[in-house]
Amino acid sequence: MVGNDNWINSYLDAILDAGKSAIGGDRPSLLLRERGHFSPARYFVEEVITGYDETDLYKTWLRANAMRSPQERNTRLENMTWRIWNLARKKKELEKEEACRLLKRHPETEKTRIDATADMSEDLFEGEKGEDAGDPSVAYGDSTTGVSPKTSSVDKLYIVLISLHGLVRGENMELGRDSDTGGQVKYVVEFAKALSSSPGVYRVDLLTRQILAPNFDRSYGEPAEMLVSTTFKNSKQEKGENSGGYIIRIPFGPRDMYLTKERLWPFIQEFVDGALSHIVRMSKTIGEEIGCGHPVWPAVIHGHYASAGIAATLLSGALNLPMAFTGHFLGKDKLEGLLKQGRQSREEINMTYKIMRRIEAEELSLDASEIVIASTRQEIEEQWNLYDGFEVILARKLRARVKRGANCYGRYMPRMIIPPGVEFGHIIHDFDIDGEEENHGPASEDPPIWSQIMRFFTNPRKPMILAVARPYPEKNITTLVKAFGECRPLRELANLTLIMGNREAISKMHNTSASVLTSVLTLIDEYDLYGQVAYPKHHKHSEVPDIYRLATRTKGAFVNVAYFEQFGVTLIEAAMNGLPVIATKNGAPVEIHQVLNNGLLVDPHDQNAIADALYKLLSEKQLWSRCRENGLKNIHQFSWPEHCKNHLSRILTLGMRSPAVGSEEERSKAPISGRKHIIVISVDSVNKENLVRIIRNAIEAAHTENTPASTGFVLSTSLTISEICSLLVSVGMHPAGFDAFICNSGSSIYYPSYSGNTPSNSRVTHVIDRNHQSHIEYRWGGEGLRKYLVKWATSVVERKGRIERQMIFEDSEHSSTYCLAFKVVNPNHLPPLKELRKLMRIQSLRCNALYNHSATRLSVTPIHASRSQAIRYLFVRWGIELPNIVVMVGESGDSDYEELLGGLHRTIILKGDFNIAANRIHTVRRYPLQDVVALDSSNIIEVQGCTTEDIKSALRQIGVPTQ
Repeated sequence: MVGNDNWINSYLDAILDAGKSAIGGDRPSLLLRERGHFSPARYFVEEVITGYDETDLYKTWLRANAMRSPQERNTRLENMTWRIWNLARKKKELEKEEACRLLKRHPETEKTRIDATADMSEDLFEGEKGEDAGDPSVAYGDSTTGVSPKTSSVDKLYIVLISLHGLVRGENMELGRDSDTGGQVKYVVEFAKALSSSPGVYRVDLLTRQILAPNFDRSYGEPAEMLVSTTFKNSKQEKGENSGGYIIRIPFGPRDMYLTKERLWPFIQEFVDGALSHIVRMSKTIGEEIGCGHPVWPAVIHGHYASAGIAATLLSGALNLPMAFTGHFLGKDKLEGLLKQGRQSREEINMTYKIMRRIEAEELSLDASEIVIASTRQEIEEQWNLYDGFEVILARKLRARVKRGANCYGRYMPRMIIPPGVEFGHIIHDFDIDGEEENHGPASEDPPIWSQIMRFFTNPRKPMILAVARPYPEKNITTLVKAFGECRPLRELANLTLIMGNREAISKMHNTSASVLTSVLTLIDEYDLYGQVAYPKHHKHSEVPDIYRLATRTKGAFVNVAYFEQFGVTLIEAAMNGLPVIATKNGAPVEIHQVLNNGLLVDPHDQNAIADALYKLLSEKQLWSRCRENGLKNIHQFSWPEHCKNHLSRILTLGMRSPAVGSEEERSKAPISGRKHIIVISVDSVNKENLVRIIRNAIEAAHTENTPASTGFVLSTSLTISEICSLLVSVGMHPAGFDAFICNSGSSIYYPSYSGNTPSNSRVTHVIDRNHQSHIEYRWGGEGLRKYLVKWATSVVERKGRIERQMIFEDSEHSSTYCLAFKVVNPNHLPPLKELRKLMRIQSLRCNALYNHSATRLSVTPIHASRSQAIRYLFVRWGIELPNIVVMVGESGDSDYEELLGGLHRTIILKGDFNIAANRIHTVRRYPLQDVVALDSSNIIEVQGCTTEDIKSALRQIGVPTQ
């Protein structure tokens, strides 16, 4: 330390200044030049020490100055210096670890977003730092704050909601029966009721799954259930002007099995086709009632959760209707949470939760949604911001440009809207200081559920701590029991009630739920909490308000200490009943607390903090009364009427879009009218010679002598119409043998047109379906997208030493208005397709990208353009029944192959050595094919070979007549 006294003292002086500032109040900036001199020491201390709890350095410095022995003083100063050095090293290590973690977590995403901002800073964001930049409503789209919706302009809307999993019914919901029947089920049912009671809404359909499984109530198998509407104060809905709200149950998947949400994925397309039929039929019915005979199409299709999101995406694309989406609990957030727990690997998590399929469904929902309803700003900024398809800064800038009417060059971000609502379907009671109801006359008989809870308690008059949560690890019930059991003052003050769903026997419960419940019972025994904890086995959904009332009557509190709470409907329900709350500080409760201010927030990992907060709230009567009054005073901000008004006002801004439906006269003249069956040949995994052979054999197998015109043919391919005609003519086949051609990977549909009186003596031309083009142009990037793709293509190169050769080139010859084509020189150097789609999403360019022709061509089409969606378009426009359509595919194919397998249509898979092996880079999936297609479905038939007899045998199996 000899010779370093000045160096040491300068840093110690800086520490002294920092310590004084911490004690005395606001600290002056040490980064500024003070009195004309810049202090490196002060800069170092502020940058290094700030953020660490090292305030004892100041005390050590004071003690060192008081030392009479120079040797002892120098020893203390030397120790302090080493501590400063160690702090610097520790801080740098932490910063390096954090940087590595972020880089490992999103390396490509972050780099691409930075590059995107740099690339677009001149043409896209010029002048964005104006007044809009600081507007929070512009940051994500629209905030509900300050919105005054003009519901008077709403004119008899038809609205479709979708929620596929769980047990959904209007009354006596079995909440907590399993992991899929919880808050979301309650939310969507109440949302449907609230919307159906809103002024200007004619009908609301909540589409879900029909369940005919044994051991489940028969009500879940009823095709339709009318919802009892909720009557709101000031509602002006006139009798007879509203058709009401309905739960519509669509059969899909195994009819006699109840499936968890993780097992529904392979059957989503089957649901979409069934829902499509219902919506088309219902739109016509409503049109006859109030639309002067013209169909009244849904004003919006609103998906809830990822599975319903992908279903809503396909439905909105097939019908050309606006889409809204609510994620409820996002897959990426769940994945990161599970990985942090360290109990399962990424592969095990994906196998259990189908998490990658879920995340891709959420990305696709972002692509197609016009509005996304989020519960909180935290969900938007921290959860949705993890997705490729959404980025907060880019969303703000794009919304600012939209407000000004400026060109966004094909880029688009959905609008994020908050918050959702809750139901005010029951009365909020007031109680006097002795717990008796005020102004209600003689006390009425207590609800039965009260006695079911009170029988657990030795002293039922003590304040009741209430928790309502399913027995799952993330709900953190065991920590709550530990907090209660280990805090003697709290045990002496209060009772604990755990409402953990309904159960018959622990042995019959799901393993995860059984494990949590067993742990809870073990803890009750360990802490000897008998007579102090209630855990009833059964309760009805209608009894939940009574349970809240009981907790309020005893001057108790509601507690939710989940590790993370996405929204927290129970917190709002507690406030509605005048019950103060203790809630987790992770997630939506933070923002709910900012509005209601009716309790305390705690760290869910800190059981001592939980116990202290509960004891404080229950023991300080003034605090309890203030929290109760605040909750009752502010709860109106979460009301369903307000939420529905906001929701309807957004719907009115979505713009008019509707399906292209042919009139009866057009349908009678359509090329495919009168067909009993349609065979769609979509074998893109073979070379042209084998394709021609399959076409010949299919036509020969399907045509019969008795009814030669009963079966029609459609060729579905990534080829252009000119390529198709040239191929057919070159082998002596007449294009007039087909009713339609689905070309350019589903972005174009052509019909044959004859210049003479009959097909035999006429020259055949092909007319493009203009309605289909207007149908798919939604969010098409056009020239802006083309320019970006051309620029991207130059970056894909093959490197041999110092020589670089470009691999992808624009292919104008095979491009069209809604299909951008690129030639691929060497498929082995192509990036995986999932990476290209990720890149497009990061750039907020909404499109479909797929490799075809054995990966020698890249096609980019609109998001709603695909060969499977083209089939649904034919159903809607021309009335072709989907079960009467047969799609013939190979063993593999282009990267849209999987979409052709699922649905109500029949699929014939032609197996054999004529199939070209699928290149590994074709795949867009980050999950197995079985996660999206039920290969064992009765609608899918495999046949070995492609001869006439092979195809004829397959057609007979699915009911198509042959010779």
